[in-house]
Amino acid sequence: MNVTISALKAQYQAGILTPRQLIFDLRDSALAGDDNAWITLPTKEQLDVYISALEQNEAADQLPLYGIPFAIKDNIDLAGVPTTAGCAEFSYTPTQHAFVVERLIAAGAIPLGKTNMDQFATGLVGTRSPFGEGKNVFNSDYISGGSSSGSAIATARGLVSFALGTDTAGSGRVPAALNNLIGHKPTKGLLSCQGVVPACKSLDCVSIFALTAEDAATVLNVAAEFDEADFLSRKNTVENKLRYFSGAAPSSFTFGVPDQLEFFGNAECEALFGKAVDALQALGGIPKTIGIAPFLDAAKLLYEGPWVAERWLATQGVDQNAMLPVIQSIIGNGNKASAADLFSAQYKLATLKMQCDAIVDSVDVMLAPTMPTVFTRAQIAEEPIKNNSILGTYTNFMNLLDYAATAVPVGALDCAAHWGITLFSKPFCDVQLLNMSQALQREFQLPLGALNIASDFETRAAQQPTGEMMDILVCGAHLQGQPLNWQLIERGAKLKSACTTSENYRLFALTDGKRPALVRDSTNGQKIDVEVWQVPAATVGSFLNGIAAPLGLGKVELASGEWVAGFICDGYGLEGAKDITEYGSWREWLSSANR
Repeated sequence: MNVTISALKAQYQAGILTPRQLIFDLRDSALAGDDNAWITLPTKEQLDVYISALEQNEAADQLPLYGIPFAIKDNIDLAGVPTTAGCAEFSYTPTQHAFVVERLIAAGAIPLGKTNMDQFATGLVGTRSPFGEGKNVFNSDYISGGSSSGSAIATARGLVSFALGTDTAGSGRVPAALNNLIGHKPTKGLLSCQGVVPACKSLDCVSIFALTAEDAATVLNVAAEFDEADFLSRKNTVENKLRYFSGAAPSSFTFGVPDQLEFFGNAECEALFGKAVDALQALGGIPKTIGIAPFLDAAKLLYEGPWVAERWLATQGVDQNAMLPVIQSIIGNGNKASAADLFSAQYKLATLKMQCDAIVDSVDVMLAPTMPTVFTRAQIAEEPIKNNSILGTYTNFMNLLDYAATAVPVGALDCAAHWGITLFSKPFCDVQLLNMSQALQREFQLPLGALNIASDFETRAAQQPTGEMMDILVCGAHLQGQPLNWQLIERGAKLKSACTTSENYRLFALTDGKRPALVRDSTNGQKIDVEVWQVPAATVGSFLNGIAAPLGLGKVELASGEWVAGFICDGYGLEGAKDITEYGSWREWLSSANR
């Protein structure tokens, strides 16, 4: 059945289904599965506690996740149910939910159970578990991906509407791609890791598996709450919330396409990547080739650098003989790095981050393969370290560089296992990524998970914030139809008027070729075409924070005589700039032969 959040809510509201009926049916289906998705399924009596609480809540049907079943990776605490992290000898039974689990339950979601995983979240394969190897939902000879293997399997099978995983090196994205799911790795710290068994504490993220990007955005909106008990927790931004989810891409945007991609001889994966590039262009995207080298250099630091020490630290007190041999080999020597090694690696990472951030800032969104190729479980058994490393080629750098990322399914391979790409960008662009991800899902028209159920992935109007509005004049890349217009749209801004300045302005093209500068000149000026947008006052600060020098906010005189806030340029910024006043507008300059 269709277990997307909107589909279940519709059935509840129509009286066709109740949470009690659904949850117990799903539990029976989970018990009958043979793909090693689960480690622990709560008893019916334990589940009844959550169901009864909903039934006794008179306002329960107003909860955003009313009666929605979800799964929890078994390194995330669910009170009263053992947490094993994939190691029975490590097992403990928490008395409190993890912070993120508590948030979801309070919103009406019902935890169906704890899912299988690569031991201590160390692996991208799903085969490193004493509770059984995860199996790809489309071809059991192939890996499910990991370390959040069970969460991906349960979601793809339609046993839950969404699942929590964790993602340090790709554990929430690789299994999503292999099983035809959305896998969102949020901005680091956006979802609390309190009550989560750490892998690399400074890098860990709680991730979300969902059938659609909209469901992922809905879950993220509930779960992304600042947690004072987690010293790595970060507060969300105004613009990064569900009200800005539309399920649509901007009318025009740029996207980075890495050069020199390696698919390790897999022509099918390479072809699907090309399909993704074509789909983004069909949505209005303009591709820009970027150098992938600094990102890959950063990725190498995760396992070749001192960050392995965090995995060693997280498992102190665990008898290494209780670990699988492959886990022992990875974690066992994690304490060998010196303090000098750590500082040296941090300096190198900081240098690489400057290079990578400049690339990320040059486009609206970045594109990468989620993984270069796919493997059978037998191939992983033959080369467990090497092939696992290959899977992380394009995922390992994300958390080190502090980016948000969403894995999006693209299509099936001849072996039936699925493959996908990842969209990523700077922190707190989660909803922007999910909007574009849903637009891609609409383009690809794949069934939901392994359910063979289609979805129309409808767009919807983003809910606009209420309150005071502020008029802001724009004259360049933020104009309607231009590459940065989405920065206004996502903040709920509305076009008030297309108009002109008074005759007292000159227009210059800055040396970067991407931005104009409006300068007041009462002697030799002329009218310049501009637009005035009404922007929610609460979002103006974050909007202006993204405007780089030499531009800043000042007052601009319109032809009507009205003065409004708009972008003006400091005098020093005109050095080397080209006077384009004669064109009368930025658009005319862009379309001119003299550009």
